[in-house]
Amino acid sequence: MKTIILLGGLYNFGFAIFHTLFWKIFNWRSDLKNLSFANRAIMQILNVQIIVYFVFTGVVCFVFPTELLHTKLGTYFLGGTSLFWFVRTIQQFIFLRVNHSKIHILTIIFLIGTILFALPVLIK
Repeated sequence: MKTIILLGGLYNFGFAIFHTLFWKIFNWRSDLKNLSFANRAIMQILNVQIIVYFVFTGVVCFVFPTELLHTKLGTYFLGGTSLFWFVRTIQQFIFLRVNHSKIHILTIIFLIGTILFALPVLIK
């Protein structure tokens, strides 16, 4: 199970890196100019905060895998992280109602995150 927790850490580090690329991938330098000052700032602040969260979660997985497996706090942390990815998966269907292969691939990747963090909780 420790291996699965370490994979979960890598998974979150990968999303941290992915989110650092949002300015370039989504051409935010020009596209965000179409938003109000407040909305433009909120988008970028939220993105930076999610990067911090992903790095934090990855570090916790690498530094405390035993604690995550054998403590009540670890169970809640893993369950909460699984819930985070499950809710993110559901949001695909609410906010990205697009029938596109990239969207479907992301949906599968988010489900993988749900499963990665649920497995250590469910298989004890």
